[in-house]
Amino acid sequence: MSGTVLASLLTLCYPFLIYFGQGRVEPRLLAGLLVGIALLRAFSTRQAAWYWAAAATLLLAVFSMLGNGLLPLKLYPLLVNAILLAAFAGSLRFGPPLIERLARLTEPALDERGVRYTRTVTQVWCGFFIVNGSLSLATALWADNAVWTAYNGCASYLLMGALFGGEWLVRQRVKSRNTTHG
Repeated sequence: MSGTVLASLLTLCYPFLIYFGQGRVEPRLLAGLLVGIALLRAFSTRQAAWYWAAAATLLLAVFSMLGNGLLPLKLYPLLVNAILLAAFAGSLRFGPPLIERLARLTEPALDERGVRYTRTVTQVWCGFFIVNGSLSLATALWADNAVWTAYNGCASYLLMGALFGGEWLVRQRVKSRNTTHG
């Protein structure tokens, strides 16, 4: 199993690791696990954004270790949303938009309509990361650990999947309409 796949799986499971670890394992030890996940992701992807994420994760871990508190560890999903928002928003500013880059992997000769569409989809994902990050923050600050885990370990991924699937359906309709109307 590659480091990227392992890091992704551990990130997906992270809220459950925190939930089941609370009361059994000191937060400062869970902080070490978080740093390990972040470093694994950074070194396996070798992307600058994930090196920055690892540095920010280390900061969260230090706060958790110093106070032996769970709250900094519960802020990790917010951090991931912030990194993804920065990557997507940065691509809008400095181009080409991230979704356009992905689209060009399968359609190198993307037409002007496709470019506009991918820009819009990139903006929608930016909005998603703002809302998802805000809900992640709210559950970390004001919800109990079970609600935090349910949102950050399940609901947020279902919402992400719904957006991904919904966008795919819209894209098929747009492509069909563009091929019929030329």
